[in-house]
Amino acid sequence: MKRLFITGQSGFVGLAFERLRDHAVAAHGWQLVAADHAYDLLDRATLDQVLQQARPDAVIHLAGQTFIPEAFRDPAHTLDVNLKGTLNLLQALQRNGFGGTFLYVSSGDVYGKVDPALLPVSEQQPARPQNPYAVSKAAAELLCYQWSCNLPWRILVARPFNHIGPGQREDFVISSVARQLARIRLGLQEPRILVGDVDVSRDFLDVEDVIAAYLALLASGQNGETYNVCSGKEYLVRDMIASMLYLTETDAAIEQDPARLRPSDLRRVKGSNQKITQATAWQPAIPMQQTLLSVLADWDARVAAESAAQTRS
Repeated sequence: MKRLFITGQSGFVGLAFERLRDHAVAAHGWQLVAADHAYDLLDRATLDQVLQQARPDAVIHLAGQTFIPEAFRDPAHTLDVNLKGTLNLLQALQRNGFGGTFLYVSSGDVYGKVDPALLPVSEQQPARPQNPYAVSKAAAELLCYQWSCNLPWRILVARPFNHIGPGQREDFVISSVARQLARIRLGLQEPRILVGDVDVSRDFLDVEDVIAAYLALLASGQNGETYNVCSGKEYLVRDMIASMLYLTETDAAIEQDPARLRPSDLRRVKGSNQKITQATAWQPAIPMQQTLLSVLADWDARVAAESAAQTRS
């Protein structure tokens, strides 16, 4: 089997890859190879060590600073990790004789504010990033394109939109709501859910569909090309929360928390997945209700474990 190395193995998508290693990943002919020691995108020596051990035929670069509020707090660090870290990884691969496929995972956030008349947004839309995180991703995209023009590798870019599923941190809205619902049902907090701006829409996709898209791009994506990874549907966050309340049969007040509001928050997000579906055999497959149920079940288990640990201590 071909050897697949992913950066960011301990992150949300990386852990989902690990769960799927013996199913979806293996079915595509890939063996997931893990780093045998810690490494740092900003430390070239550790990158060389891990790549010499991994000997990958393909790399999916997931690692980075992804939390937008943190990007506003420390934009310099975000640029260091997401841009310089990507350059360090590319250079380390080159030093170690890599000649396969490199998939850079960017973000649909690079599009910024898009005129509603232009939704769903396609890859032809110019990048107009509205926050330091999106700036760092757009810059790294350009770096990858430059490398795709100058090297015999296959280098391509994925622009995933909002993806959700089990294992996501509570910093993100759907995960945050699921955690609060679990705590309410266990009697650990009052029946009120603190949120940011819920009258915005997002293009949500199950993390397992996202992984399937990345694997499809490894098989069929074209060098130097960029692909949206999205559902092609627009979900109002308020409606998503209402669905979660319904699925859990929970009655709770929704309260806006000013601390959860983000500067430059986009009002509407909806992507076009036409390019990737035409270039590969990929299609979104997991219904939203199934995704929400899996997120809710995950947080039920995590909160119950947290509560049990606190009781024992």
